Amino acid sequence: MRPYRLGCPQWQHPSWNDRLPEGGSALARYSRVFDCVEGNTTFYATPSQQQSEQWRAQVPDDFRFQFKFPRAITHDCLLQDVAGQVDAFLEVMAPLREVMGPFLLQLPAAFGPEQLDNLWSFLDGLPQPLDCAVEVRNLAFFSKGESERLLNQGLRARNTARVCFDSRPLFSVLARDEVTADAQRKKPQVPVHVLPVDADPVIRFIGHPDLQANPAFLQPWVARVAQWVSQGWSPYMYIHMPDNGDALALAELWHGMLQEVMPELEPLPLGRQVDQPGLF
Repeated sequence: MRPYRLGCPQWQHPSWNDRLPEGGSALARYSRVFDCVEGNTTFYATPSQQQSEQWRAQVPDDFRFQFKFPRAITHDCLLQDVAGQVDAFLEVMAPLREVMGPFLLQLPAAFGPEQLDNLWSFLDGLPQPLDCAVEVRNLAFFSKGESERLLNQGLRARNTARVCFDSRPLFSVLARDEVTADAQRKKPQVPVHVLPVDADPVIRFIGHPDLQANPAFLQPWVARVAQWVSQGWSPYMYIHMPDNGDALALAELWHGMLQEVMPELEPLPLGRQVDQPGLF
């Protein structure tokens, strides 16, 4: 088992077919290379319990899903008066309990300091041992002022990770294609603030569209992840690209950089990279 977790924001993409091991479903093939995945699908629509059972059957015991709470809970209601919705959602996801990592609680920019009590009530009301990693987007939580102090203090008191969302590579380039422009429209541009760890850290890294421009942005994370691992933590590293068809190439680059300081890591079992325009 890897001493850290590596995944992508989805488990299938047409561009990945020749690089993932053969045999089985898209999820089964993905889970032979990666040991976690962001569950973005639940942000938009809740699956059936039967679908959850099928997903559980397709992954090994050491795999971890990090599903997002539904948009209706986090964005429409801002975590207020959502106990019934949460119970219904968790019941549907129950077949995945053994392979569930911390849920991703992605909060919108509209969720500000005045909603912090909603967050504490929400986290304190979750059934044990379920936990979350919290991603905030309101700029008040990046101001290094009282609002950020209260957020960080409350998360640490609950042993809850604050998601490290790193979109600096994406926004370092002037978009010259629609894919990059679309990614810049959809992804938030917020500072990277790393909370002292009281739970396994979660990093969401949005890469530069030119693969070879990413090492400079990844290098600080190499040192940070290696340090966390040495301290006994198991960080989650999620690799995004403006076009996620390119995410496997970036994941392979990242993992190779980490191997330079952690030579005990095994190479990712990916097939040969086929050169694509814009990547090399």
